[in-house]
Amino acid sequence: MTATLDVIDDVRAIIARRGLLGHPFYQAWQRGELTLGDLRVYAGQYYHHVLAFPQYVSGAHAICPDQRDRQELLENLIEEERGEENHPELWLRFAEGVGASRAAVEGAAPLPETRALVSLYRDATLRRSFPEACAALYVYESQVPEVAKTKIAGLKRYYGIDDPRTLQFFEVHIGADEVHAEVGAGMVRRHAAEGPARSAVLETARACADALWSFLDGVERTRACAAARAG
Repeated sequence: MTATLDVIDDVRAIIARRGLLGHPFYQAWQRGELTLGDLRVYAGQYYHHVLAFPQYVSGAHAICPDQRDRQELLENLIEEERGEENHPELWLRFAEGVGASRAAVEGAAPLPETRALVSLYRDATLRRSFPEACAALYVYESQVPEVAKTKIAGLKRYYGIDDPRTLQFFEVHIGADEVHAEVGAGMVRRHAAEGPARSAVLETARACADALWSFLDGVERTRACAAARAG
């Protein structure tokens, strides 16, 4: 890939090739082809990532060399973790809205792709460089607002789900992750504009985009196997 003047343009090009809205599972969601059972399976798998996400932010905060950037990451972390409406709790409310029990979601055994996603993100945000941690967060957070909008639309149109409690996780992330992604882009630009740091950022961004896509591969495979058994 030919480098551009803006490292974030290169990161966005990587994301575009693995954009989550283009994945067959999310495409099926947008067409109303998923069953509530499919959504419950998805809820159990995605919970592992949602539950670990504050750790990713905390890891980036721990290795951040700049106080102002740490303050921005702290705000992100507080939003994720604080109070009775922390983001893992909001995800459990969504899961209940599609008919899953909390116990089933919290006890869902992770698929190999789910384990790989969480493992990679923990590594990228704690054991690699700070710019790589920022890139890992950006690859995910920059996609969340549009993904959340399509999920809400699909839930309302095809599943008759429009209660605020079930949709709150997605509603919250539309605005919040637009801000987080923009802040994260600035951090990447400041800390990895060129040289080896830039190359490392692009490598990590590519790995994270692939892992997010592969996570959905695992969920889609499970869905296809369940449909084959039912047929």
